[in-house]
Amino acid sequence: MNLPEADWVFGYGSLIWHPEFDYTEQVLARLHGFHRAFCIRSTRYRGTPQEPGVVLGLQPGGSCVGMAFRLARPTRRESLERLYAREMLADVYRPAMVPVALPDGRSERALTFVANPVSEAYQRLSEDDILHRLRHAGGDRGHNRDYALNTHRALLALGVRDRRLARLARLLEPESRARAPGRP
Repeated sequence: MNLPEADWVFGYGSLIWHPEFDYTEQVLARLHGFHRAFCIRSTRYRGTPQEPGVVLGLQPGGSCVGMAFRLARPTRRESLERLYAREMLADVYRPAMVPVALPDGRSERALTFVANPVSEAYQRLSEDDILHRLRHAGGDRGHNRDYALNTHRALLALGVRDRRLARLARLLEPESRARAPGRP
């Protein structure tokens, strides 16, 4: 496996709240030139081939606030291998080394995963189609709705408001409360 020489990783979706790799520092960061969008069909982690889900990818334009993680030196290679095993299924993403702006004024080059527009999994969906998938799909890592809500809540806890994600969460929240354990 040809891994990049990366000391930092930029997460914009589930990596924010479930990184699954060793790091020594985590800090909010802004990536210019890309925005977070539900544009990747998921038939394993958040859906099935019969009921595909949808997960986040980075698309060109705008900016995105996410989390920058400094990888732990002793386990950096293992962390990158785990990250590639998780993110690089079927070429749905393109790995990219990108400059991210940190709150203290530093700029660091970080590995991130950009939506691959030539992948069969890349999709431009209407909001209604995205909501349908978020409401109904589930896969190896759980319900698609939870993926969206966990990302939204993690960003809010960090003081970040993503307008598009907030709108979807508002539409999904009543359903999540209605399905909470102990509720009829």
